[in-house]
Amino acid sequence: MNEPLFFSVGGVRTTVEFVAPPLNPGADLTVADTTTVGLLRPGAGNTLSLPPGEKAKVWNSVSTILARCAEASLGRDSTIAGVGGGVICDVTAFAASVYMRGCGLVLAPTTLLAMVDASLGGKTGIDFLGFKNLVGTFYPASRILVCPAVLAGLTDREYLSGLAEVIKSAIIGDARLFALLEERHGEVLAREPALVGEVIRRSLAVKGRIVEEDPREQGRRAFLNLGHTFGHALESATGFSGWTHGEAVAWGMGRALAAGVRLGITDRAFADRARALLERYGYRLQAGVGLGDLSVAFARDKKRQGGRTRLVLASGLEEIVVREVSDEDLAAALAESRR
Repeated sequence: MNEPLFFSVGGVRTTVEFVAPPLNPGADLTVADTTTVGLLRPGAGNTLSLPPGEKAKVWNSVSTILARCAEASLGRDSTIAGVGGGVICDVTAFAASVYMRGCGLVLAPTTLLAMVDASLGGKTGIDFLGFKNLVGTFYPASRILVCPAVLAGLTDREYLSGLAEVIKSAIIGDARLFALLEERHGEVLAREPALVGEVIRRSLAVKGRIVEEDPREQGRRAFLNLGHTFGHALESATGFSGWTHGEAVAWGMGRALAAGVRLGITDRAFADRARALLERYGYRLQAGVGLGDLSVAFARDKKRQGGRTRLVLASGLEEIVVREVSDEDLAAALAESRR
């Protein structure tokens, strides 16, 4: 189970290594946050700590990283490592993609969310003008260091935030993973080490297959946005407060299931099964918001075309489609979540 995984994303070979603590990225500059810097090997060298959380996912963080690179006289052959959750992975990768038009990148994700989603596939980004991931690049890491042991230190809420992306991966491309989440619910919540390792590997395999085929989201990679159109809009509308990313995505998957049923695309029995799984893990499927609350965020969504919103919908398990939907359909799907 500790064997590495290999993916080729946009011409870049990415090696996913499963490691034990302490973390040793072996980079010329290691970027962490104040909560993850303690996971590094003692004497890790040139290290930069950023504030934790979504508030660090801004241009100022990128500027700080670039300034440190310049001060250390790093070159294009140098390597920057990001050690932390999704924010650190996204910000560090963005900085690496633009420093001298691209330098070496290693990511060591320290949350379940980052392990199964943010670290693999090359999407980088920062929030801008209050909108989620409005600015970013595609820049895959050459190495990803996954250390499942660090998940023991996460709060239940942080762990569940990542588990929402695991459920998304299961719906998109792994029926066996979906069944594991149903059948071994208690062990998953208890973070049973061998099971968590399998969950991570299966989730990475789903995403890896898709990003290898479509590195720049021109086709099937859009499937990975299941729940994200609604979820990102909720995050933006609430000022990134009150909901973790995973909670927002879980709520968004509930809205996508409702929209799919309304449009006659999603099998109702499957929708009920998927919603039951989300509810069993404690996700909120009601948010008390309507189209008016989210309209500005929908308008800025990168997937919107011709004034219509493109939604990723599941017709069934491992059966994903992308459809343009009207504001009327969006409003109806949101209305269900207000009851």
